[in-house]
Amino acid sequence: MKHHLPSLESLKVFESTARQLSFSLAARELRLTRGAVSYQIRRLENDAIIK
Repeated sequence: MKHHLPSLESLKVFESTARQLSFSLAARELRLTRGAVSYQIRRLENDAIIK
């Protein structure tokens, strides 16, 4: 069975979002758009559902 690990970028976004409790604040901290943060979180959620 092949294991899939999330990207380091996605994990950074998740950590910042969880700590800030805000997509907007995480985006500001990481110098990303709110949409980019949302996209990375959605990717993590989709990966978790598929597994």
